Amino acid sequence: MSTTAHPTVDPAVRDRHDLGPCESRIEGVVIRALTRHGDERGGFTETYRKEWFDGPAMLQGNRSDSAAGTIRGLHFHRRQADYWLCLKGTLLACLFDARPGSPTEGVTQGVVLTDATNAGIYIPPGVAHGFAALEDATLTYLVDNYYDGGDEFGVRWDDPEVAMDWGITDPILSGRDASCETLAQLREAGSMPEPWTPDARTT
Repeated sequence: MSTTAHPTVDPAVRDRHDLGPCESRIEGVVIRALTRHGDERGGFTETYRKEWFDGPAMLQGNRSDSAAGTIRGLHFHRRQADYWLCLKGTLLACLFDARPGSPTEGVTQGVVLTDATNAGIYIPPGVAHGFAALEDATLTYLVDNYYDGGDEFGVRWDDPEVAMDWGITDPILSGRDASCETLAQLREAGSMPEPWTPDARTT
């Protein structure tokens, strides 16, 4: 992680993006409303069922804790889907359709997730994803393949082709994310996602 960054978060950025749950603008991405049942004891929320999404069942769960002003990503996989939930704080998720031939190829969508919005995001293979912590935040995510470093590709968080409004100046970045290539460089290197097909994994 960078130790020299002094991030500033624009509090108005959350008003410039969709608040989850909301309609997805990217083919195969699902932004699902979750139902919370509450009483005087607290609450209960069912967060995942295999039948909600096509494709294999989720195999691994991970937790990511991020300080305010941190950006993680962008990353994409050729053989892995993700399912995201915000457990604490406020996150701004960035989704970019990098799949050649997709009906929504080149579309960027920002979605605000909080620990109170009760929304989950299903992200199919080939859709680049990352998030900004607008305050100290915790993301939990399920994946349908065990970790494979050879199936993780990075895209620069500030790639002008993605054109994401992060609302953060001087973000905290890992060394790996800070050195990611642009989409143009990935295309030249033959490192883009597999082409989209009509029978590609969708919901």
